[in-house]
Amino acid sequence: MLNTLADYNNSKETKGYHFGDQLNFPKEVTDNAETITISFGDNETSNLTLDPKFFTLGDNEVTLIIKTKSGETLNQDATINVFAKNPEQNISYNIIADYPHDPDNFVEGFLMEGNTVYESDGLDGSSQLIKYTLGSATPSITEKQPADVFSEGCAIVGDKIYQLTYKNKIGFIYDKNSLKKISQFPLPNVIGEGWGLTYDGKNLVATDGSKNLYFLDVNDPSKVVRTVAVAGHTETYDKLNELEYHDGFIYSNVWHNPIILKINPATGEAVGKFDFTKLTAANDQGNSEHVLNGIAFKGNNMLVTGKNWAKIYEISVK
Repeated sequence: MLNTLADYNNSKETKGYHFGDQLNFPKEVTDNAETITISFGDNETSNLTLDPKFFTLGDNEVTLIIKTKSGETLNQDATINVFAKNPEQNISYNIIADYPHDPDNFVEGFLMEGNTVYESDGLDGSSQLIKYTLGSATPSITEKQPADVFSEGCAIVGDKIYQLTYKNKIGFIYDKNSLKKISQFPLPNVIGEGWGLTYDGKNLVATDGSKNLYFLDVNDPSKVVRTVAVAGHTETYDKLNELEYHDGFIYSNVWHNPIILKINPATGEAVGKFDFTKLTAANDQGNSEHVLNGIAFKGNNMLVTGKNWAKIYEISVK
């Protein structure tokens, strides 16, 4: 039974399921099972319909507990992949302008308000928060980070800038105008590392290199309000990185992947995808770490850049 179940699980991993689908186990299993329970660690269910109450989009690591008619209890680990029902739209665009960008900046957070760009740059010993006018690569204000801090994503909330750190397990809050540090806060325990950050008008939204978007209480960023996993029609998207919220959707870089996802924040479904393969190849100088990583909006046009790129590109969606 276990061998049959393992073969079945392996055959379904690539094809996956959708919410509402039924887990139809092989006849050899169902004919000999008294009960089949799905264990998620802290939760269990005997409902074999894929319910978002228990499952998330993407990969779900579970244990199948089978009590046989002969009185045995069998355990089988399984990965149940749940995908979005609709394929991601390939979003076409035109490059309408480009602007200078300091190629020394290892971009981790990138956003724009008015004509001012706010940027959080990483790496130990050279992390900083800067602001500059689009079209000028020279910062008007620079706030250097301590040598042991690796800066990550940032977001504006009113007159404050919130910023994550990579492995320090803390976030910082700055005055938006002066870039002077106001306070700091511990990251929620569930967030292993700080990666991307944005603000949806109600909550801060963070990534940690997994498939998850973490919605944080803006008044207490140590508190996770809800978690949404992201997946497309045929794949799970992990390594979610720099984020931007715009007009009801979250846009996300995927680390080491020259794409930007357009995500429905209510469901986690990737509804669209931008392909920036050519732009990345033109700017990475053959360095695999000089990845696409930077999303901002200028009106309804998108600004994109990357780590150590010499340009910022303005694109319009076709």
